Amino acid sequence: MIELPKLIKQLAEYFPYTEVRSSQDEFMKTVFDAIEEKRSVLIEGSNGLGKTVSALSACLPKAMEKNLRILYVARTHRQHDRVIEELKAISRRQPVSGISIRGRHEMCLHPFATRHALDTRSVMEICELLKARDRCPYYRNMEEKETEYHDILRQIALRPYKASEIQSICRKKRFCPYELVKDLSVDARVIALSYLYVFDPVIRNAFLKNLKEPLHKIILVIDEAHNLPETAVDIASSNLSLFVVKQAELEALKFKCKDAAEFASTLRHEIEQMAEKTKKESRVPPEFLAGFAQEKAGVDKPSEFFERLEGIGISIRKTLLSEGKNPRSYIHSMSEFLQKWLETAGDEAFVNVISRYTSSRGTATARLGIVALNPSIVTAPVFSKVYSNVVMSGTLQPLEAYVRITGLPEDTVMSVVQSPFPTEHILPRICYGVTTAMEQRTPAMYGKMIRRIKEVVQSTPANTGVFAASFEILGSLLAEGIENVVDKPLFCEYRGMSSKENEKMVAEFKACAKTGGAVLLGVQGGRSSEGVDFPGDEMNSVVVAGVPYAEPTPKVKAQIEYFEKRFPGLGREYGYVLPAMKKACQAAGRPIRTPEDMGAIIFLDYRFATVYCQRFLPLWIRQNLKPLADMDGIIEQELVRFFKQGS
Repeated sequence: MIELPKLIKQLAEYFPYTEVRSSQDEFMKTVFDAIEEKRSVLIEGSNGLGKTVSALSACLPKAMEKNLRILYVARTHRQHDRVIEELKAISRRQPVSGISIRGRHEMCLHPFATRHALDTRSVMEICELLKARDRCPYYRNMEEKETEYHDILRQIALRPYKASEIQSICRKKRFCPYELVKDLSVDARVIALSYLYVFDPVIRNAFLKNLKEPLHKIILVIDEAHNLPETAVDIASSNLSLFVVKQAELEALKFKCKDAAEFASTLRHEIEQMAEKTKKESRVPPEFLAGFAQEKAGVDKPSEFFERLEGIGISIRKTLLSEGKNPRSYIHSMSEFLQKWLETAGDEAFVNVISRYTSSRGTATARLGIVALNPSIVTAPVFSKVYSNVVMSGTLQPLEAYVRITGLPEDTVMSVVQSPFPTEHILPRICYGVTTAMEQRTPAMYGKMIRRIKEVVQSTPANTGVFAASFEILGSLLAEGIENVVDKPLFCEYRGMSSKENEKMVAEFKACAKTGGAVLLGVQGGRSSEGVDFPGDEMNSVVVAGVPYAEPTPKVKAQIEYFEKRFPGLGREYGYVLPAMKKACQAAGRPIRTPEDMGAIIFLDYRFATVYCQRFLPLWIRQNLKPLADMDGIIEQELVRFFKQGS
């Protein structure tokens, strides 16, 4: 540990603890110096370094001096809560305000909205309907109890509050928590929020309008930044499902829009015929839509017709609202997609696909997709306008690649901070003889993997995490009987699991650390393998089961081709290898959270032993990384010896 007085004076005023972890001072000084020079910083620091409090402590001096706002974006609610927890510690040293924000669909207290809202858009539409019809008591109370409402605002503005704490207060006082958070955000110094508020152009514009602050007055902190490229691609992409097209057809018939109904019907049949010729996913020529509209749907000027569909959708929404009904228009949703297809046709940064999939009801269906390939079209416009960017994660190397892919400014400071953890506290091992490579996914291979996992579980003092490369592999481990082999309670993540369900499962898994231990079976890149802390016995060992390479779909191949054009010789690395290795490394870091932790990391795939893959592993893993022979009992020997030295 390093004594606090050795920190820069401005940092020491905000850093809330009496001691600094090894390398934490270097992390803070690097960030502080970059902000002083009004530059961006891309910084890698290992899990457990204390990046959250370090970033806040380094940003606040300049934010207070220049009256800047700090937007701290992170992927999960747990991470947002962590920001507020650290801010509370800071506020005991220096007064500072802060809130975390959740979406309207998660903050809403109205039973009708929570019962009928299917997604973000539907809850927004229902919310606007309820307010317009004066049928939301939580919103009405803000005016009827104005004095009490403003008292609550002043109370919360005095110190940092989590979104869940604000929601609890509002539930008791019967105020709308979403509207209250909007009012609080106008003056909060620090706001913890999701990527969408900053990087989705539509959401960002509305948010900044409410915030009453331009981008150049904002210090942007991006945590778990390895997720940003994928998130940016998702933001810029769009889908149109057969369900939406069918509903648009029915909606058009209901409102007597004959040409809209005929077009939707023709489009639906076309997608169904295309899907019959598609095994899982295939590319669609960008000129398909205009040609289809003119030749099969009889639309002379597709662009004008799609704009007219949008107008019909807007009119239907107004009509539904006036009738006190949910103001959702499927025609409007369909028109937005169709117009975007025409806008992006011919742009090499986008590719069009058709995909077959199984709906939530278990029925086979299909959708058209506009897939973005260039993350920087979403990230660069933000990076170039804010006061300073602090981009951080435990897995960012190679840093130059990240700068290129996301469009960070050319003068960005790049730094890798050394891990503060003693190497003897980390046991990274690679198992030969096992792999999840596609051609070797057999029952015999999964059986061997389960035997290796059993050794880890039996030799681990308390909790073990097992993170599979995909849900398909997770399903195969279950099918081959992993639940019957491990002798501890098994908690299993599943596809489509909500954040609340996941939080409950993780809490129950952690509690087992005090009662002999348990096994958490999840996926790399999932909710549990990133952004969740498992200190001490909450996760002594982690098994990284397979390299999470994406399935080589047309979308993935297009991504590789696109990066190859932009960065010759690096297409496969940027578009295929790096995303996979970052997910694996994040999962590997779950057991190592404090300098006192003892963590074993078992890579259950021989490919991690290759020189190529090891290039993308962080130094703190590579330092003591060793392969294990393909023999029963070797993992058990290694783990028993390792944990014995820490007892």
